[in-house]
Amino acid sequence: MIVPVILAGGTGSRLWPLSRSAYPKQLLPLISGRTMLQETILRIQTIPGMQTPVVICNQEHRFLVAEQLQEIDIHHPIIILEPVGRGTASAVAIAALYLKKQLREDPLLFILPADHIIQNQPHLMQAAEKAIVSAQNDQLVTFGVKPIRPETAYGYIKTKSDPNEYHSYSVIQFVEKPDQETACQYVLSDQYYWNSGMFMFKTSCFLKECALYAPDILQSCEATLNEMIRDLDFVRLNLKSFSACRNESIDYAVMEYTQNAVLIPLDAAWNDVGSWASLWETQTADQYGNVLQGDVFTEQVTNSYLRAESRMLAVVGVSDHIVVETQDAVLVAHKDNSQAVKNMVEKLKKYQRTETDMHRKVYRPWGYYETVDKSDFFQVKRITVKPGASLSLQMHHHRSEHWVVVNGIAEVTKGDEVFSICANESTYIPQGVKHRLKNPGTANLELIEVQSGTYLGEDDIVRFEDIYGRVTT
Repeated sequence: MIVPVILAGGTGSRLWPLSRSAYPKQLLPLISGRTMLQETILRIQTIPGMQTPVVICNQEHRFLVAEQLQEIDIHHPIIILEPVGRGTASAVAIAALYLKKQLREDPLLFILPADHIIQNQPHLMQAAEKAIVSAQNDQLVTFGVKPIRPETAYGYIKTKSDPNEYHSYSVIQFVEKPDQETACQYVLSDQYYWNSGMFMFKTSCFLKECALYAPDILQSCEATLNEMIRDLDFVRLNLKSFSACRNESIDYAVMEYTQNAVLIPLDAAWNDVGSWASLWETQTADQYGNVLQGDVFTEQVTNSYLRAESRMLAVVGVSDHIVVETQDAVLVAHKDNSQAVKNMVEKLKKYQRTETDMHRKVYRPWGYYETVDKSDFFQVKRITVKPGASLSLQMHHHRSEHWVVVNGIAEVTKGDEVFSICANESTYIPQGVKHRLKNPGTANLELIEVQSGTYLGEDDIVRFEDIYGRVTT
């Protein structure tokens, strides 16, 4: 039995402005029509013995993750919600402890980041088959990618030159991200591999090594699981106990210390999509070396990644550049500096720019809304509610709302009244009045909402009832 554990808790800030904390890169369709999370799960489904995945994600992304799994026919997955990020060591420990308790077996865990690209499926299958043999023999397997260039943005793994009896390589050392000169030396050596962040091992073997080398993390995770709550289809972790866990990667906490670490070479066109330049490498370029996405026009442009999400993008006379346009932000960067996008995001956060967190289109379990216009005292949104879905019964302290139905039928709760309004009809929700919006129809409900008041923030919502478990405490 093999249980894939999908690590989907990152924010992907280096792919801003497309990737944002409310909608990070693993939930985006960057390569194909499917999201990176979906591609990660689908590419391993043909491995014999593969079970339903465990997905570990930020609690704010729970409904997006659940919906994306349903879209690829993954039913009844285990979705574990992290209230805060505490690194991959705690995420894997939580998954291992949970499966040990629930299954009462000792499955192999296949640890996979949700935001990587692997284009050579047959080679991945071959590497997984070798890893299964080593893992069944109590070894902790990591997958290493043979470096094809001197890369300073990746960690490396040093191994022995000759394989062992299970056709894996004993790990000598995990190496920090090197400088350029050192990276060049690693490329020439046959002992160094890029650290892919993928692992396979028995549940019992990992927990044993974790108890030896990171007992504090294991104890915190055990305490957290003792206080877990089942919330709909989710496993919700306790904030206080999980926050006490040391923030550490599985590499630093366990893999660097264990004497049982081995490496399986992975020659499968792997890419961690850690920057826009990395994404450019994975795409098919035109005759000028350009990757164009969306409504893009160029003149004298070479070796660039140009992406337009909402309008025409015209670029003239640049080389080796990244230009990404969204509804509310535009990024222009040289490819050599694409790693520094993360620094720009940190700077924007210091200025409290909401563009680092949300797009203009914000997804909710009932549908989504899109900000059309905004000022200090009014805001206009276009709201789409899925068939059968309902917003919470709620109230606002600082704003009133005017709803105009554009398409469909809306069931409105306003105070003690419950009534329906159709296209070209409207209703007014005064400040301080309990209200709810529901779509009783079989097609999307679309309406325009005009908010007015002294404060228009999303945190001015008091929820009394909610079918998605978001009641205000």
